[in-house]
Amino acid sequence: MPAHLKSRSVRRATSNNGSHSEVYDEPGHLIRRAQQIAVSMFHSTMGHGVTPIQYCVLRVLQSHPGIDQVTLARFCALDTSTAADLAVRLEERGLVRRMMPMKSKRFRLLHLTPDGNALVKKLVPSSRLLARRLLRGLDKDEQQVFMQLLRKFVHLNNDESRAPLDRSVPGSQNGDRSLVK
Repeated sequence: MPAHLKSRSVRRATSNNGSHSEVYDEPGHLIRRAQQIAVSMFHSTMGHGVTPIQYCVLRVLQSHPGIDQVTLARFCALDTSTAADLAVRLEERGLVRRMMPMKSKRFRLLHLTPDGNALVKKLVPSSRLLARRLLRGLDKDEQQVFMQLLRKFVHLNNDESRAPLDRSVPGSQNGDRSLVK
């Protein structure tokens, strides 16, 4: 264990029964702090006035042009009203075009505008830099293990979210859903 972690673990408060009771070592607190750190590093690395979720929306629309807002919500793990609000805000900024199909006025299809595509192309290299910054304190093996465990944690707990990630597409044979790549 690295020295900076050992010294903190030695200072941890213990309760009368000898178990550790420090809030700072609880998984929920650590995950919240990791999110705060990741968002802060996102903004300092990515710039361009885009939030992490807006970046996700733009990347999903780049990969899946013409999807509707409900599908966007599923692909980004958002509730549908948040996805709709994001689409409106990105449309107001000239990054997304929302179109109503002739056959149905009940939903909108989403496309990146040329400005949206240009912004995504500028942001992707910065996202690679962000990934390196986020993981730089870990050696290569630790980075692989960390990412493996993070994916596993998210996958195993996806249904606990108020807006679970769902990257499947309805309508394949036998009612199966094929994973979108």
